[in-house]
Amino acid sequence: MQPSKVVSREEWIAASRALLKKEKVHMRDGDALAAERRALPWVKVEKAYVFDTTSGPKALAELFDGRSQLIVHHLMYVPEWSAGCPGCSFQAEHIDGPAPHLERHNVRIIAVSRAPLDKLLAYKARMGWRFEWVSSLGEDFNYDFKVSFTEDEIAKGRIDYNFGTIVTDPRYLNEELPGVSVFYKAEAGEVFHTYSTYARGLDMLLGAHHYLDITPEGRNQGAYPNWPRRRDEYDIAASSHG
Repeated sequence: MQPSKVVSREEWIAASRALLKKEKVHMRDGDALAAERRALPWVKVEKAYVFDTTSGPKALAELFDGRSQLIVHHLMYVPEWSAGCPGCSFQAEHIDGPAPHLERHNVRIIAVSRAPLDKLLAYKARMGWRFEWVSSLGEDFNYDFKVSFTEDEIAKGRIDYNFGTIVTDPRYLNEELPGVSVFYKAEAGEVFHTYSTYARGLDMLLGAHHYLDITPEGRNQGAYPNWPRRRDEYDIAASSHG
């Protein structure tokens, strides 16, 4: 890391005030964007999806558990894998902390993956997570919400990811990709899809990244290859390098 210029306290305060003006503009722009996000039109979910849960098969409407808003983390876990994606595992680390607070704000937050439930539960226990994780194995859910892709799509080198803004980028030609989707359940029981975000859009939910953003070194990804790792693999990686 290249150190910044060292100045007096008075100069530092002046520079901080100048930066604060820009931070306030950025924050207000973010507030306006959040309002536009809430104002998006909705799509009624017509298809009947059934998920495998620890309480037996459940429809999408049953996953709300008494709330009217549901946030779904699409975590990458292909049925054949023996563990979840490291990047999505990092994403999952940001669920348990907010979850009990969101539940008092009429919001349920869960995870959905295509791997069978027993694999999800075993990996969840390994990671020490508490959030509900359900399996969509055999359902179209992941494909319909554009986080899973068929072998034919991959073979053709063309997918429809991030609302069609990522189509042929080889970095994303994968059968499984990350995302978050939001749903609303009306009093009559109808479920509506209100929002989804993918790729870099997920960054707003990754608090660890934003902690790094306020440090002198920042994210500095070049200095930390293969970061993030699964939480129980950092020490293994360190010991393997002496």
